[in-house]
Amino acid sequence: MGIVAILTFFVLMTASSKAQESFSKEPLTIETSSGKKLEFSAELATTDGQRQQGLMFRKSMAPADGMLFDFGIDREVTMWMRNTLIPLDMVFISKDGKVTHVHANAVPHSEDIISSRGPVRFVLELNGGTAGQLGIDRGDTVRSKQIGSVR
Repeated sequence: MGIVAILTFFVLMTASSKAQESFSKEPLTIETSSGKKLEFSAELATTDGQRQQGLMFRKSMAPADGMLFDFGIDREVTMWMRNTLIPLDMVFISKDGKVTHVHANAVPHSEDIISSRGPVRFVLELNGGTAGQLGIDRGDTVRSKQIGSVR
């Protein structure tokens, strides 16, 4: 009986460790139309598994942190907030680093579809309210190593 319990424990631990993706980070700068340069540290979601997990189940995020999703090609992107515990701003970004749309304060746990409203390559998720507080809007420029690598 004891061996079965131990084996079950290891199987469950292995399965749960596979379910949790790890993310690398890089600095990211947003230059607003008013000339402000805003610095963030962005986790990178570049694989299918990372993009699917995203910020699900996170209870908080530091004010200057975010997550940059790279979809690999320009396309219309749709997002939702299932299993996401914190409100988020979604900044939709073209392959050349231009903000094309900002969806402010996405509601935690909502399964409403949030659209990029056109083709984009990237989505930057920030804490809800950040875009409005800092003046991040359509036409701003986003720079990072990940975004610069596709130009």
